Amino acid sequence: MLVLLPPSEGKAASGHGAPLKPESLVLPGLAAARAAVLDELVELCVADEERAREVLGLSEGLRGEVAKNAELRTAGARPAGEIYTGVLYDALGLATLDAAARERAGSWLLVFSGLWGAVRVTDRIPSYRCSMGVKLPGLGALGAHWRGAMAPVLPEAAGDGLVLDLRSSAYASAWKPKGEVAARTATVRVLHAPTRKVVSHFNKATKGRIVRSLLEAGAAPGTPEELVTALRDLGYVVETGAKAGALDVLVDEIH
Repeated sequence: MLVLLPPSEGKAASGHGAPLKPESLVLPGLAAARAAVLDELVELCVADEERAREVLGLSEGLRGEVAKNAELRTAGARPAGEIYTGVLYDALGLATLDAAARERAGSWLLVFSGLWGAVRVTDRIPSYRCSMGVKLPGLGALGAHWRGAMAPVLPEAAGDGLVLDLRSSAYASAWKPKGEVAARTATVRVLHAPTRKVVSHFNKATKGRIVRSLLEAGAAPGTPEELVTALRDLGYVVETGAKAGALDVLVDEIH
């Protein structure tokens, strides 16, 4: 099973570990595309702080993120699962999983990124700021940049099992499963049961809990239909949507 996750806007500090080794990242077929984004992002942030802040869509209060990007090549690196924070990752709680579940997380989870394309939670990266919605002056829109690079790489990464796509729309634009991969891809929408509405905070939190539940149980459904069964066995209320592979998980309370 492959679980596709969005990153988080907020990130933990890089720390004092060894700096990034781009060649160590998963999916080496993305290396050239990663280098292109990294080169332009660092150059932009070193050369013109105001322009960089404008391109990255950062408020005055986030000015320090530009300086952080300027030092990406020398900053300490940590496992991506420690760098990404926020509601989904807090609910997922990678650090508190048992050893078997952590091992599954290392092989099942793939986090999409405007800078790196996609990384495993075990890949060591520095803290950065560059969303998929950014349009760099040279490369242009990052979603389009990554679509070309990912098209030949991600189907192989998907293997022959279920693809559970929990990405937000901006990150989903970087790669859309096609053909037989699409046929075994499931998407999840979390709805507040009484209102049948999506609420951002508990949508993210519930997705984090779903992934944690699957990792802890060692459940590895091979099809969207098997995923429905697995989630119901784990106590979730699940309805199938009108579109193939689309699932609605209903939650009574907003946490």
